Amino acid sequence: MKHTRKLTAGLLAIAMAASMAGCGGNNASSAAPASSTPASSAAEAAKPLTGGGSKIMYIITPSHSNPFFKTEAESASAKAKELGYEVKVVSHDDDATKQAELFDNAIADKAAAIICDNAGADATVAAVKKARDNNIPTFLIDREINESGVAISQIVANNYQGAKAIAEKFVEAMGEKGEYAELLGKESDTNAGVRSSAFHEIIDQYPDMKMVAQQTANWEQTEAYQKVETILQSNPNIKGIVCGNDTMAVGAAAAIKAAGLKDIAIVGVDGSDEAAEQIKSGNMVGTALQQAALIAEMGAEQADQYLKTGSTGKDEKQLVDCIAITKDNVDKLKNFVYSG
Repeated sequence: MKHTRKLTAGLLAIAMAASMAGCGGNNASSAAPASSTPASSAAEAAKPLTGGGSKIMYIITPSHSNPFFKTEAESASAKAKELGYEVKVVSHDDDATKQAELFDNAIADKAAAIICDNAGADATVAAVKKARDNNIPTFLIDREINESGVAISQIVANNYQGAKAIAEKFVEAMGEKGEYAELLGKESDTNAGVRSSAFHEIIDQYPDMKMVAQQTANWEQTEAYQKVETILQSNPNIKGIVCGNDTMAVGAAAAIKAAGLKDIAIVGVDGSDEAAEQIKSGNMVGTALQQAALIAEMGAEQADQYLKTGSTGKDEKQLVDCIAITKDNVDKLKNFVYSG
């Protein structure tokens, strides 16, 4: 357990850092002496970006094999087309090098704007800066980057609030006691750390709940299935599995079913239709709905407003609250939209 405590502490540090960034903490460049930046350069940087010259809006997300990212891409695309833009929808597959190439393509196409669910909080900064240097504004959705003042908007689900909300349902389903495991997302994704820290802020209040395994499944269903198979062999008394996203939760549920086990509490984060079906069938306790469609539409709308007026009228960093989904309200969820 010493190892898992250290890992949880490390994730808490990530969450704190993300929180500080969200509160508008100064970055290194803002601490530089005023004389290092000529007034003319500062004025130039403050000018609104007007786009590359075309009416093309690039929408860059992770793989559409994940229904969450597919919903993002489709929702942003539909809204952009409604607003009069030509759309190019592409995927970086969580590969920062491929993402950089796609940003280069957008620059070559003289894109009006880029909407991006990025491939890494640190790795994406350079790509967004390059687009900015070419007069193309970027609007980030779902995942933040580790720098402010580069993208125009960073619109993300309130992962901290949502993970805490579903962790409360997890504790309740566990009866406030018993052994459980945790499946983590990609280490490069800030959301993975924020969600895990929020889970533990709730769960660790209950001394009779004991985490016996904590492993990454990299957001993937097949990997989650395999990891849970192994965890069950070493920990036959597990009564719950808390997962950083729904894809891993669905994989965990499948592994539990294949093992012939029942009454094991499983929760996820996303609000996918696949998770909804598992909740309805009793294989999952719940999920925290990230309003993917809404967030993606907001990205397209703010891109359009910025290009037309030079401002979104919003803060750069924007949080959209999650909704805890259980058997009591799952019928109101479809395609990452809650009709409550």
